[in-house]
Amino acid sequence: MTTLNYTVVSHTVFHLLGIPGLEDQHMWISIPFFISYITALLGNSLLIFIILTRPSLHGPMYLFLCMLVGADIVLSTSTVPQALSIFWFHAGEISLDRCITQLFFIHSTFISESGILLVMAFDRYIAICYPLRYTTVLTNSLIGKIRVGIFLRSYGTIFPIIFLLKRLTFCKNNIIPHTYCEHIGLAKYACNSIRVNIWYGFSVLILTVVLDVVLIFVSYVLILRAVFRMPSQDARHKALNTCGSHVCIIILFYGPGIFTTLTQRFGRHIPPHIHILLANVCILAPPMLNPIIYGIKTKQIQEQMVHVLFT
Repeated sequence: MTTLNYTVVSHTVFHLLGIPGLEDQHMWISIPFFISYITALLGNSLLIFIILTRPSLHGPMYLFLCMLVGADIVLSTSTVPQALSIFWFHAGEISLDRCITQLFFIHSTFISESGILLVMAFDRYIAICYPLRYTTVLTNSLIGKIRVGIFLRSYGTIFPIIFLLKRLTFCKNNIIPHTYCEHIGLAKYACNSIRVNIWYGFSVLILTVVLDVVLIFVSYVLILRAVFRMPSQDARHKALNTCGSHVCIIILFYGPGIFTTLTQRFGRHIPPHIHILLANVCILAPPMLNPIIYGIKTKQIQEQMVHVLFT
């Protein structure tokens, strides 16, 4: 009787294809990617500079905004340079360790941004519902603790994914039809069972992003109830106006993600390249548009931007 020994090869190098089906359009697709990335870098860097160098903008709302745009820079830098290298140089080769590092920063930064948006909703709630207690509640000490808590939550929940992926044997395929690595997109190429990966990823999503959305919704219900109880129409208008920028950012951040999830769940006949383009919109749009929205809708930032750029 002969015993056959099979050696399972686990891939340590993967190949990102970019946007399959649109390879001949990669050069043209790279143009909006490049413009969006440069706009995000310049706009967010300018916003951080203005907030940190202007004492009048050292309030809680602007410090939280500074955290948000900093996360935007990390999120876009984690993905766009890799996509551009594929589009321009066909350099889609990526090691397993680098792939895991990339998805770690993408997922953790996304959770960080969600947490920051929740804290900004809490900030608006205190400012509108308890204006006299605003400065005593949101002290610098509390802001520092909130900052640490947000990043501990994001990195702490995503860190186990490194070990969940490292335990897998990737013997099915090493061709990834995407512009960047993500958790389940990488795990599905493993020969092992990925049930733990799926359930852990689902649990993290529910306990972070979905919970944040629910709490943000509750915050704005309370804010709207307080606003419509105000006797003066001008006071109501001013209160709603202070929330305008934040509401736009919330829609911009969660909207594409929800739409992408729905198309992946129900849009089975939608071409794969559409799903990949939508996934990239989720990454590209918020970092590019956040500084523009705050620059247009927030008078204090608008004035400081004009002062920096034109004086």
